Amino acid sequence: EVQLIHFHKSEVSNYSTLLLSENKSVLYVGAREVIFALNAMDISVKLHELPWEVTEDKRIKCAVKGKSEQTECRNYVRVLQQLNDTFLYVCGTYAFQPTCDYLNVISFKLGGKNEDGKGRCPFDPAQSYTSIMVDEELYSGTSYNFLGSEPIISRHSHQSPLRTEYAIPWLNEPNFVFADVIRADQNSTDGEDDKIYFFFTEVSVEYEFVGKLMIPRIARVCKRDQGGLRTLQKKWTSFLKARLICTIPDKHLIFNVINDVFILKSPNLKEPVIYGVFTPQLNNVGLSAVCAYNMSTVEEVFSKGKYMQSATVEQSHTKWVRYNGEIPNPRPGACINNEARASNYMSSLNLPDKTLQFVKDHPLMDDSVTPMGDRPRLVKRDVKYTQIVVDRVTALNGTIYDIMFIGTDRGALHKAISYENGMHIIEETQLFPNFEPVQTLLLSSGTGRRYLFAGSNSGVVQSPLAFCDKYTTCVDCVLARDPYCAWKPSEASCTDIFKEDRIERNWIQNIGGDASPCSDKVREKPLQHTFKHGSTAELKCSQKSNLAQVVWKFKDDVLRVESPKYRLLEKALLIFNLSEGDSGVYQCLSEEKVKNKKFSQVLAKHVLELKKVQHTTVGPTAAPTPTEGNSDVPKVSAVSSEGSTAHTSTTHMVPVTTARIVTKPIGAVLSSAASNTELFNSIPDAVPEKTMFLKSNDNFLLMFLFLFFFILFLCLLSYNCYKGYLPGQCLKFRSVMLLGKKKTKSDFSDCEQSVKETLVEQGSVSHQSGEQPKPAHDTGYETEPDCGNSQLQAGDSQASREAKGKPFDVKCELKYADSDVEGD
Repeated sequence: EVQLIHFHKSEVSNYSTLLLSENKSVLYVGAREVIFALNAMDISVKLHELPWEVTEDKRIKCAVKGKSEQTECRNYVRVLQQLNDTFLYVCGTYAFQPTCDYLNVISFKLGGKNEDGKGRCPFDPAQSYTSIMVDEELYSGTSYNFLGSEPIISRHSHQSPLRTEYAIPWLNEPNFVFADVIRADQNSTDGEDDKIYFFFTEVSVEYEFVGKLMIPRIARVCKRDQGGLRTLQKKWTSFLKARLICTIPDKHLIFNVINDVFILKSPNLKEPVIYGVFTPQLNNVGLSAVCAYNMSTVEEVFSKGKYMQSATVEQSHTKWVRYNGEIPNPRPGACINNEARASNYMSSLNLPDKTLQFVKDHPLMDDSVTPMGDRPRLVKRDVKYTQIVVDRVTALNGTIYDIMFIGTDRGALHKAISYENGMHIIEETQLFPNFEPVQTLLLSSGTGRRYLFAGSNSGVVQSPLAFCDKYTTCVDCVLARDPYCAWKPSEASCTDIFKEDRIERNWIQNIGGDASPCSDKVREKPLQHTFKHGSTAELKCSQKSNLAQVVWKFKDDVLRVESPKYRLLEKALLIFNLSEGDSGVYQCLSEEKVKNKKFSQVLAKHVLELKKVQHTTVGPTAAPTPTEGNSDVPKVSAVSSEGSTAHTSTTHMVPVTTARIVTKPIGAVLSSAASNTELFNSIPDAVPEKTMFLKSNDNFLLMFLFLFFFILFLCLLSYNCYKGYLPGQCLKFRSVMLLGKKKTKSDFSDCEQSVKETLVEQGSVSHQSGEQPKPAHDTGYETEPDCGNSQLQAGDSQASREAKGKPFDVKCELKYADSDVEGD
C-alpha cells in the first residue's frame, strides 16, 4: 500500500485544470464553478476557494438553446495561466458564453473584467482545448463558435492579436491536446525567434476514404509574427503543420491518435525532446504507445522540408500531393531571422504577397516527423494512455535516465524507465479508486521534495515520485531499477536519494539489476497451515520486480501450475481439493535474468500439513463411557478437530495476513481412547462431503441422455415408416417385410401409370440392350388382347407412336359410377 494525498469537495466535479506556482508552493485547481488554491506540499490543506458561478439569466439562455441546465449550462474553468506575480488569467465556458477575467492571487478575488473569451476558451465543456501564456500573451487552440465547427489557433494580445485562416487545409476538425513554447538559443548567431508548438489530431486532408482518417499533427507559429500587410491580415504568416509518425513498421501497426504530449526541457539537454502518447484510431486491439522526437528533427521538417499542394486530378483518393515547383523567397512560414533582416524584411508586415499567398495555400508539409529510433519507446497492451509527464534523473553512477509517468483511462499511473535501448515499467500505482480516467498530470520541477499531481473528474491526487519505503530488502531495492531509490546500508533501508542532504559512497544502486553487492540474506519465515480433506488453500506471494517471473516449488521440485488442481493468480496460488499428498513445503521464488545470469530469491514459504484424526474404538474389556441417558450401547464421543487435546495432532497457526486457508466443515469424526483392530476395520472410512462432490461421476447422466435420444429416434423412425416418409429403397424394404406384394401408391392416375410404365420400360430396354420392348403391366383397364408373339397389333402401332409422343395426354374412357351424372 502506498500513501497518496487526495483532495475533493462534495458537489464539485471536473478537477481538470491545474497550475503549479513553484516559488509560492501553491497548486491552483480549476473545477466546475470554483477555483481552489491548495498547499503544494500537502494538497489536503486548502488555502483559498473562489466560487465562479453562472448567473441565472445566463443559465436560462443556455437552456433555451437546447443545452442541459444541470450539466452543460455551468461554468467549467478551462484556462488557468500565470500572467505575473500578482494575477492569474482565468477563463471558463460560462454556460456556452466563454468569459475571461483576472484573478488576484493575494486577495483571491476576480477583477470583474468579464472579457469575451471567444477563441481563448471553448463554448462546450466537452470540446478540446489547450493554452499557454508566453510573455503575458495567451496562445490557445480551441473552437470559435457555439457549434464548435470553427477551430482556431489564436494569440490574445492587445497589440497584435492573430488567428488561423478559417479553411479546411489549415485546420480540419482538430482535437487539441497540448501547447508549449521553445525558446530560441540566446547564443545562436542566426537570430531565430521563439516558437510556439501545438499538438492535435485532425481529419486527414491528404486522403479521402469512406470514413474519417485521423492524423496526428504538430503545428508551429512564431512569437513575433504580426500578420500580413494586405494578404493574411491579422492572420498567422508563420503557421505550418506536419504529420507525426508513430508506427511499428514490422508489425504494420499505426498509432494515429495523439492523446497527450510533454516536452522535456533540461539544462543538460542539447535539445528538447518531445514525448507523446498515441493510440490507434480503431483501438480494437487495446494498444498504446509512447514515441519520442528530437526537436532538431521537427525544425528540419519546417525549415527544409517540402510542401504539399491540392491535387487537380479528379476521382482520386489522394487529394494533396508534393509541390515540386519554385518556392518563393523568403521561405514561406519561416520566422524572421537575421537572414531575412539582411534582405530588409524586418517583420512579417514586410513580407511579399507572393510568399504570404504561398503559405496561405500550402500550410501542410509533405515531410513527416519521425520518432527517435524509428519506432515507439514503449508499447503496452490492454491499456489506454491519456496523459504523460517526463523527468530526467541522474543516478548515483552519473548516468542520466528519462523517467516517464503515464496516466491511464482507468485511473492508474505507470512509471517507466528507458535503459539499454528498452523500456521497463517500474511500478503501477492506482491513483483513483473508482478507476476514472486521468485528465491532467503535472510534475513539480523544483528541487528537494518533488511531487506529481493528477486531476480527474472527482478530485486531485498528490503522489511522490518514488515509493522507496516499500522495498524492505537490498535485493528488492536494487531489482526495482528505480533511479530515485538506493539502498542505505547504515540504516538498512531503501531511501529516496533526492530527499537526502548527503549521499554516502557505500549506497547500493544498479539500474541494470545486479544485486550481487547486497549482503543481506533473504530468509522468509515459513508460514504453517493445517487443512482438511477437500478444502482449498490460498498461498499468497507478492513480487517486487516487474521483470521477474514467479516460480512455485513443491518439495524442491518445480510445480506444474498448468494442472487443473492449481490456479496461478497474480499474487497467490490456489490449490483445490486438498489431500494427504498435498502436504509439504511450498516455495514461491522470483527468477529473472540479469546480464545473462539467472538471479533467484525466495519470496515466501508455506508449509501445509494434513489435520490428522485417529479413528479409535472402545475395547471389549473397557468400561462403557458414561453418557447421558445411560444407554446400554456404548457410544463414541464426537471430538471437535479444534478443541481435542488427546489423540489428535495439532499444528500451531501463525497469524499472518499473507496466507488464508479456505475450508468447508465436514461431519463429526469417530474417536476413542481404546483401540481394537477388528472393530476398527468394521467402521467405514469418514469421507468429506466436499471430496464426494468434487469426485462425483456423471456416467449415470450420460447413460440417461443416450437412452432418451435412442428411444426418441426409434419413435421417429416408426412414425415415418408408418406414414411412408422414407426413401424409395426403404419403402420397398418395408413393403417386402410388412405388406408382401403391396405396391406403393403412385402419384399418377391408373391410366397415366400404364402409359408411363410402358414408355419408360420401352425406352430403357431399347436403348440399353436392344431387345424388344416389354409389355406394360396389366392394370385392369386394357381390353385389347395381346398377340401370341408378344407384339402389338399392327393397327395399334400408330396409336402407340402418338401415345409415345404424348405420354400424359391419354384419352381414357371413364365411366361415372354416379347415376345422376349419366342421367344428365
